[in-house]
Amino acid sequence: MGKNDLANHRDFLKDSLRLKINFYQTDQNQGLEPPPVQKPKQPEQELIELPGQDGWQDFAGTDLLEAIGSRRSHRRFLDEPLSLAELALLLWATQGVKGVIGPGSALRTVPSAGCRHAFESYLLVSAVETLKPGLYRYLPLDHALVLEKELGVDLLQRSLAQATLNQTFIAAAPVCFVWSVIPYRMEWRYQLAAHRVILMDVGHLCQNLYLVCEAIGCGTCAIAAYHQELMDKLLSLDAEHEFTIYLAPVGKV
Repeated sequence: MGKNDLANHRDFLKDSLRLKINFYQTDQNQGLEPPPVQKPKQPEQELIELPGQDGWQDFAGTDLLEAIGSRRSHRRFLDEPLSLAELALLLWATQGVKGVIGPGSALRTVPSAGCRHAFESYLLVSAVETLKPGLYRYLPLDHALVLEKELGVDLLQRSLAQATLNQTFIAAAPVCFVWSVIPYRMEWRYQLAAHRVILMDVGHLCQNLYLVCEAIGCGTCAIAAYHQELMDKLLSLDAEHEFTIYLAPVGKV
């Protein structure tokens, strides 16, 4: 990639707020219905209810300044499973809903441009107490999981390592958070300017994961190096209207 190519890509970051967009012509201002807050579960899928705040008392008391100061990326994890309560806390901290404020819009534990929250949270689980190994999706409105597909641990770890460019430490983690983006949730309001703030929003989300990991004796490592097609295939995404954007393995440290 030459210097001119790099400059063009930088222009996207600088100019996206000055794009020649007629905001009066957005789908929102045209009166189109907003996309839903979360993808619905399929009729055959059962809700796996997650522990709520009553189950998180053992994790209370972590000092915020201490968590910020000790936060770092971890690439080695203990051979211990996560509890369902620990997983529930991490999910709530990264995409939990505090209140629905209108069609397609909800207040969450992380900020998002225009309260659009363009992400879905998937979990590749190999060692979480009471959960079968496999691919799960978080339903924030229900604070529950659905099993998308059951996978043996060997197949899950082998597929995940291959999809993350042979970063084997990712596959060795008890659970890997994978966030997909549904761009239209943001485009509905912001058209092309959506693509800049989507990148900001996913950073807010992952930082909460880092900080809450400190409260439960876990570690994580944000990952942006992955094979797009293989990750989308592993999550069974259509790769056009929804695709992988970020991931982070989590385990005890």
